[in-house]
Amino acid sequence: MNRYPPLPQEIADKIAKARRLEWWTLFWLVTIIFVMFMVMGSSQAMQAAWIEDTLSLLPPILFLIAARLERMPPSPKYPFGLHRIGTLAFALSAAALTLMGGYLVYDAVVTLVRQEHPTIGSIELFGTEVWMGWLMVAALVYSIIPPMILGRKKLTIAPDIQDKVLHADADMNAADWKTGVAGILGIIGISMGFWWADAVAAGLIGLDVLKDGGRNLRISVAELLDGAPRKLGSAERQNLADRVQKGMDGAPVVKLREAGRYLHVVIGDDDELLPDATRAKELVGEDDAWRVVTLSVKPEN
Repeated sequence: MNRYPPLPQEIADKIAKARRLEWWTLFWLVTIIFVMFMVMGSSQAMQAAWIEDTLSLLPPILFLIAARLERMPPSPKYPFGLHRIGTLAFALSAAALTLMGGYLVYDAVVTLVRQEHPTIGSIELFGTEVWMGWLMVAALVYSIIPPMILGRKKLTIAPDIQDKVLHADADMNAADWKTGVAGILGIIGISMGFWWADAVAAGLIGLDVLKDGGRNLRISVAELLDGAPRKLGSAERQNLADRVQKGMDGAPVVKLREAGRYLHVVIGDDDELLPDATRAKELVGEDDAWRVVTLSVKPEN
């Protein structure tokens, strides 16, 4: 039986809306990835944009999985339920962003150091020879519009449902349309004879992804380490513990940790929650008694 408190209808509706947005995100991303692949050629900026668009599939997939599983009832294998699947999804999204951003920056720097000159050929289209660069620009323009619209919608929902995966996905959407703009500038730069414009644009894309990924990775690591709840998109601590403390008439110690969008609250000193050696041995046996650091018992009426 699922004994979790019921979600307010407004929150449930917004989570459902977020799911629909993520399904639309997957649809549009698949079309964008296909179009970009067909025209990217040897342009490094186009390749970087295509890689980032492909990577952008990860956050919506992780969000949909987490939203489906996070309220599953506890089981013998998972006695605390699966609240933390949202935390895991956020950490995976942040790690992927960070690694890809680092790779794109490295690849751009190597290209500039080696002074590799990109070549963009032409293609015959409807009997007319067309420079591939213009097709690349058209594909990049197409890749800008859906992420810009969807990302803005996600940013309005994420704070209300306290979903860091959705917020990270909105960051990724913002990086997508910035990638498109940088890629267009790189292609135009090549047409004007600036060979380095392509690599510089790819490097700027990588730096933007690396910045967002690094920030989200720091927040996700803090959450995995049971750190105090952080604000969305920021490493700054929320003041929820102070609010709980006031509600408990100045309780001496209030500790909160996040599990996905949910909160776990512990009230009491560590000494009060630490069982004595005898009690620990009774609970788990002598060999494992040293492992028990917290004991929470329902107070008697």
